Amino acid sequence: MREEHFWPDWDTDPMPKAAPQAFSAYPQAGTDDDELIEELLQPEQPRRPPSAGKRVRRGLGKAFMLAGGAAVAFVLLYAADLFFTAGDVPRGVTVSGVDVGGMTPSSAEDTLRRELEPRLTEPLTIRAGDVETTLEPENAGLSLDWRATVERAGSQPLNPLTRIASFFTSREVGVVSEADDQQLRQALRTLADKRIDYPVVEGDIGFHRVGGENEGGVRPFAVRPQAGQRLADVDGAMKIVKKGWLNDRVVDLPVAVTSPQATAAGVQAALERTRPLVSGPVTLRGEGRTAVLTPRNISAALRFAPAEGGGLRMTLDRAPLQEVVRPQLAGTEQEARDAELRFVGDSPEIEPSEQGTRINWESTFAPFLDVAAKRDARDLPVVYDVREPQVTTEAVRGLGVKEVIGEFSTSGLSGPAARNVAAMAEAVHGTLVRPGETFSLDAHTGALTASKGYVLAPANEDGTGADVLGGGVSQFTSTLYNAVYLAGLADAGHTAHEHFDERYPLARDAITLRSDGSRVDYAFTNNLRKAVAISATAGGSGVTVKLWGTRQYRVESSTGERTGFERPEVLRERREGCVPSDGEFGFTVSDTRVRYDLASNREAGRETTEVRYAPRSVVVCLPPGRDQR
Repeated sequence: MREEHFWPDWDTDPMPKAAPQAFSAYPQAGTDDDELIEELLQPEQPRRPPSAGKRVRRGLGKAFMLAGGAAVAFVLLYAADLFFTAGDVPRGVTVSGVDVGGMTPSSAEDTLRRELEPRLTEPLTIRAGDVETTLEPENAGLSLDWRATVERAGSQPLNPLTRIASFFTSREVGVVSEADDQQLRQALRTLADKRIDYPVVEGDIGFHRVGGENEGGVRPFAVRPQAGQRLADVDGAMKIVKKGWLNDRVVDLPVAVTSPQATAAGVQAALERTRPLVSGPVTLRGEGRTAVLTPRNISAALRFAPAEGGGLRMTLDRAPLQEVVRPQLAGTEQEARDAELRFVGDSPEIEPSEQGTRINWESTFAPFLDVAAKRDARDLPVVYDVREPQVTTEAVRGLGVKEVIGEFSTSGLSGPAARNVAAMAEAVHGTLVRPGETFSLDAHTGALTASKGYVLAPANEDGTGADVLGGGVSQFTSTLYNAVYLAGLADAGHTAHEHFDERYPLARDAITLRSDGSRVDYAFTNNLRKAVAISATAGGSGVTVKLWGTRQYRVESSTGERTGFERPEVLRERREGCVPSDGEFGFTVSDTRVRYDLASNREAGRETTEVRYAPRSVVVCLPPGRDQR
């Protein structure tokens, strides 16, 4: 018997024939009515399953209905989420690890202040190269802008996918820092100077002292090379600190690294070369003396510098070595001595020159490192250079000072004037005047002072004039003038006496002091082919000047007639100490000097000098009490 259902199974059972009306009242959802009626009116046939196309259409219909429902639900949920989260911090946002997503801006700011504010004063760890140190945020001018930090998180996204993803992800936005750039820059520079920066250590060789002070022993040791570093970009470091000082509790700052040129192996090799050099003293052997350099002395002169290939180049600084041995070897050097023209009495003699010797330090220390590297025979010979004198004996002979070419003497000296003439003669004695040179008496003697042996005396040789230091020295000047005259030398300027003095030839005199004590210069020029040396001696009442050289001229002198006589004034004096005088007429006279060249016996020059002598007053001394008439 067949089981019947209220809802037929359209896929397996054939349509019942007895109740077509009943089924028509309950059509299946999604079935076309006309198609159903037509199917019911058909004669009963075996039931066939629906086609594949029908099944696809039915599945799509179901899918569309489900999708539509889901879309409506999604829109409703999105709208609700958008409405309820409007103005909040986006979900999933963290600031320095603090979750503030979904909070209102004010709540987020309060949360950040509560969580982060204690961290604002905590020291910040700075890692720069191989140095780890700390930076105080407050001292560096670092602080946090709370509002800007919250605003950096942005607003709720409108993109639905982004909103969905926020339920499952987080996003770190970091803080917004405030900084006093000047304070931060100074803090970083100070940190770099004190903690971060350190110089490169090049490989070197050092020395430890061993033994007593007098032993001078040392022990070499290696100074290992080490790289240096420095905070090169301070402005870049400021940006890194401002960005990560609160987010990252350890801030890495880049540094510039300087590597040493020498390697540890190169330094060790230099150490092995150094040990023999300071194993014992080195002896320098000079002319008749020795000097000793201790290992301590040697170590002070060794210099090491990086070389190519990572090694150390060894050099010797001989300056400290010279400083040690120079006093010990000083007596072995000889100064060169120049040849000199000296007067023995009133005659010139040549003191010959002598060669000298001086240590050649460069040549002496050139083989030092090789000698010091030996275990035995650590002796270093001292090398000497010959030093030639600046003035040789031949050069002095070449001056031609060999005979008297002009000589003159005067007398009548006494008292203080004689002392003054002797002092000036001593100052001029031995003077050498080379060809072409001009001799100035003032320039040579300088001021006439007591320290030079001058005393007070009347300015004029006859005892007249003011009492001055050096009074009476014009007698020496006139004596020198006549010697120069007879040698044929050229006059370069002189002044004759005011009154004629019989001590000197007419028109052949010269003064140094006027009656009032003022100075007058006398000069001559050596116009000869050879040098001229002055010999001046004073003793008793006289003074003599000789000029030595090579005679070149024969000199003849002629004096003209006296002319232009002028009667002297007569003075009658009634006073104690009056000195009578016969007086003298004033007159004009000339002198002519003719020079003949000895080689050719021809006239070589003629000079005429005219002098006007003033009259000397007649002094009549009256006895006291008589009228002067």
